[in-house]
Amino acid sequence: MQNKFSVYLAYAGNWMRDHRKVILGIQWAIVLIYAVLIIVPCFYPVPDNDARILNNITVFAQFCFWGIWWPFVLLSMIFLGRFWCGVMCPEGALTEWAAKHSVGRPIPKWMRWGGWPFVAFALTTIYGQLVSVYQYPWAVLLVLGGSTVAAIVVGFIYAKQKRAWCKYLCPVNGVFALLSKLAPVYYKVDQSAWDANLQHEKANLIKVAPVNCAPLQPLRSMQGASGCHMCGRCSGYHNAIDLTFRSPTDEVVRLGASEATFWQMMLIIYGLLGIAIGAFHWTVSPIFIDYKLMLAEFFVDHEIWWILDTNTPWFLLTNYPENNDVFSWLDGLCILTYILGTAAVLGSSILVCITSAVATVGQISKQRIYHLAQAFIPIAGAGVFLGLSATTLSLIKHEGIKTWWANDIRLGILLVSSLAVAWLGFKILKLWSSGIRLVLSFAWLLAGLALVNIAWGYMFWWW
Repeated sequence: MQNKFSVYLAYAGNWMRDHRKVILGIQWAIVLIYAVLIIVPCFYPVPDNDARILNNITVFAQFCFWGIWWPFVLLSMIFLGRFWCGVMCPEGALTEWAAKHSVGRPIPKWMRWGGWPFVAFALTTIYGQLVSVYQYPWAVLLVLGGSTVAAIVVGFIYAKQKRAWCKYLCPVNGVFALLSKLAPVYYKVDQSAWDANLQHEKANLIKVAPVNCAPLQPLRSMQGASGCHMCGRCSGYHNAIDLTFRSPTDEVVRLGASEATFWQMMLIIYGLLGIAIGAFHWTVSPIFIDYKLMLAEFFVDHEIWWILDTNTPWFLLTNYPENNDVFSWLDGLCILTYILGTAAVLGSSILVCITSAVATVGQISKQRIYHLAQAFIPIAGAGVFLGLSATTLSLIKHEGIKTWWANDIRLGILLVSSLAVAWLGFKILKLWSSGIRLVLSFAWLLAGLALVNIAWGYMFWWW
């Protein structure tokens, strides 16, 4: 049965290779839908409390983007790898289109810096909170539209016919790369078959057209799914690449030993488990309210009045007086520092647990810390999905749809993702130790996992 499904899967990869026009049609249709959803709402008034999904274009766009689009794009990475990137992403399609007409400058060293996935995610997440990107169309146009314009510009300048933006600068590239490590499907490369067929082709003067791998993957040595955009263009190349099944633990457990990096660890621990949780927390946190009141009293006592002003433009801080939604400089300061503080405290606490787990097995090394941090990918992805789906629930609740089932589903998602973390962590730790050391190190891993679940527990149940 497994072989039968594998044959079908390989056929699907070949079908994608042979039907590029169909894929391009899908991409441009999504580009059109994307453009309508981010541009058209800007020409309508800000919706009032009576606006609904089916009678207001702005609320409809909010529901599409933040209620359906982004949560389920994240979910797709876990099951299909980066299929979204290669087949459906509007930014990917536009930057590749621009790259066809590119001046073809080489990719500069600054762009290839490994920290961009973390920095871009952090800046986009925090800035989105400051301008209320989930609520207002001009903020959506600025954040998403600005990213799209940047993608097109990068495509016009660098790396002809390649997706340099997607590989190096896309704000969600790092997140997608991490989540796709769990995908049960990927394009498998058989290096021995590659070499044998290449020799055969040379000996028989067979010319095989080169594959344009837009996301700049080294096809012959490609092992995992994190950098592959699943577009199908390389399927069957040199009779050595096929879409096939794999264990969802393979890339994290096996490849992570050598391929896990410092910046991937930073994105997992301080990005997805720190900044993202802080960004979702502050709107419901009583700690945030107490913190803001404390700072307000301090500034009033010291007669620092300007920080209470609400004169900031909307593209710096939320400013929509017609909706009674205006941020002061103090609001901006509190949001920024609360998110960063959450990331620092929670992220560092998790890092201490991971480091302690590695130290317990006997030999501590940076690479082992980076490797073990990847066990937290399932709960990191699940948390962002749950945070974004809170917008989904608030919108459908506003429509009068009961959401009594939501907390049960949240609990189920956290439970499944926690079990996945425990399983991945145990398999990694088992590579290094056994017996009592393995048990003690696993306890440290569970302590770090508990911290994450406690953070979500406060957001969904205890506050």
